[in-house]
Amino acid sequence: MTERLPFFVYGTLRPGEHNHDLFLAGRTSAEEPATLPGALLYDGPGYPYLVEDVREGGAVAGACVTPAYGEYARLLRTLDQLEDFVAPGHPRNMYERVAREVILADGTATRAWVYVAADGLARDLAARGRRIAGGDWCGRAGAAGV
Repeated sequence: MTERLPFFVYGTLRPGEHNHDLFLAGRTSAEEPATLPGALLYDGPGYPYLVEDVREGGAVAGACVTPAYGEYARLLRTLDQLEDFVAPGHPRNMYERVAREVILADGTATRAWVYVAADGLARDLAARGRRIAGGDWCGRAGAAGV
C-alpha cells in the first residue's frame, strides 16, 4: 500500500489557484506554506513543471496539503490522474510521484508526495525550458493578481 503522506503542491493546486478549487477545496484538513529545497520550477502550458536539481541550489515554493479524514484514497487517485502519473517509472508518466522532505513555514521538515517532471521531460526542460525565477509559480511575471 502507498505510504499516506501529505502532498506538496506548487502550481495550479496551490490555495487560490484554479485547480485547488476544483480538486482540493473542502477535501483537506490542513494547508501550510512549504518549500521544497533542491528543485527548480519551469513554465509550462498553463501549469509548472518541477525538476529536482540539487546542484543549482534552488527551492520551490508551495503548500503542504493534508487530505481530510476519509479523503486520502480518492485524492491520491484524482491527483495521480491529473498529473498523468500511471505507476513509478511508467513510460506514459508526465510526472513521477516521489516522497521528498519539504520544509514548513515554521522550519519543521516533513515528508510529502511531490509530482516531479518525468526523466525525459526533465532533460528537455533543463536543456530548453523557461525557468521560473525564485521558484514561485504564484509570484511569476504575468501571474494573475501579481
